[in-house]
Amino acid sequence: MRGTATSPGAATQDGAAASPGTAATPVTTAPRPAAATPARTTPAQLRRVVGASLVGTTIEWYDFFVYASAASLVFGTQFFPSLNGTAALLASFATLGVSFVARPIGGVVAGHLGDRLGRKAVLVATLLLMGISTVGVGVLPGYGSIGVAAPVLLVVLRLLQGFSAGGEWGGAALMSVEHAPPGRRGYLGSYPQIGVPIGLLLANLVFFTVSTLTTKEQFLAWGWRIPFLLSVVLIAVGFFVRAKVSESPVFTELRERRARRSAPLAELFRGNTRELLVAIGLFIANNMVGYILIAFINSYGTRTLGLSSSTMLFVGMVGAVSWGVFTMLAGRWSDSWGRRRTYLVGTVAMAAWTFPFFLLFDTRSLPLMLLSVVVLAFGLGLTYGPQAAAYAELFPAAIRYSGVSFAYSFGAILGGGFAPLLATWLIGLTGTSLSVSAYMLLTCLVSLAAVLALRERSAAEREAFVLAAD
Repeated sequence: MRGTATSPGAATQDGAAASPGTAATPVTTAPRPAAATPARTTPAQLRRVVGASLVGTTIEWYDFFVYASAASLVFGTQFFPSLNGTAALLASFATLGVSFVARPIGGVVAGHLGDRLGRKAVLVATLLLMGISTVGVGVLPGYGSIGVAAPVLLVVLRLLQGFSAGGEWGGAALMSVEHAPPGRRGYLGSYPQIGVPIGLLLANLVFFTVSTLTTKEQFLAWGWRIPFLLSVVLIAVGFFVRAKVSESPVFTELRERRARRSAPLAELFRGNTRELLVAIGLFIANNMVGYILIAFINSYGTRTLGLSSSTMLFVGMVGAVSWGVFTMLAGRWSDSWGRRRTYLVGTVAMAAWTFPFFLLFDTRSLPLMLLSVVVLAFGLGLTYGPQAAAYAELFPAAIRYSGVSFAYSFGAILGGGFAPLLATWLIGLTGTSLSVSAYMLLTCLVSLAAVLALRERSAAEREAFVLAAD
């Protein structure tokens, strides 16, 4: 921080003495109780911020998951008709995975701008970019109309989705966590988190409705485009909500004290490498297992188990609801249990369920399949609910947007980026779903190592670190 004598990580805030007229004079400010700062956010403002984070994240991930559902159900025939069934599915999942290449780039760009210009402006921009690219997929002609240009443009639009997703989550998470009052950062930080399962639920619900109301031929011809085009309405609502929220109080203080960094990413790598590696590792298993639920089981259930697409979409919706419930509970639990303990329970639960998950799923019994996804969602929720707060507590405020965005995006590449593609390949290679269980278990062990390396802070230490404008 320029022009102050505070130390990194100290729980200090600038007082009235830090006026524009004395900004050039070094000032040592006295520590102020952490509980005093959140009073600047009124209950009405807090509800607006949390609601905007939830609505915006839900819309972002609805758009993202609509693509995932379409990739597993229709893109093979629409954009890769010259390939056989498995090869076309692999190509579709490859286009799903390429977005994860763009996510770190989006995280870097959005993180830099978010740390330099503010959280709010970046959130609005990423929401608009996601909406434009999603509607673009909805109006994109198929291979039969424009030939090879169709899959090329599909990849371009997917890259734009990935770029947007890479920058969106960090801002939404920080807006909720940095506005939250003491003792509630885990709980309120879980609101942007549940935007993911709600987005998944909405995507599956819209696809389920459209596929039910159309014939198979109509769905393949034009019905699949409807979920993409509906994004126009959602984006308009999200833009209106997000444009009305106030800037993060932590960033506002950074701006007033001129503590922003000119090169936050360089500082991130120079001084916070350990925290960055831990944050990346925390997300690997959650994202990989999440994409098995989000994208893979649709194609696996319809193509390998011979179940209807409506059945698989229903199973996905139950999984999404369960995931959302456990995510909210985990955010609240992490405020009392601690972030590390909550992560530990969730990671162990996911690891223990990797083999039972597919053993139950392969029975083709709907009750047992629903049991398999509900229990899996328990582990997913406990490793996702605390994430916003845990990430915010790993990085100093001046480089926090860069840190959380990069860690989230890079963890997604290593975790879920190509999980459906690799899972499809593994089943083709081994002939058994248990190979996918082994893959899931491996990622859980990687995340378990990160959980064990996560330093648990006391509630007072967490509060002081998040609010320190340095």
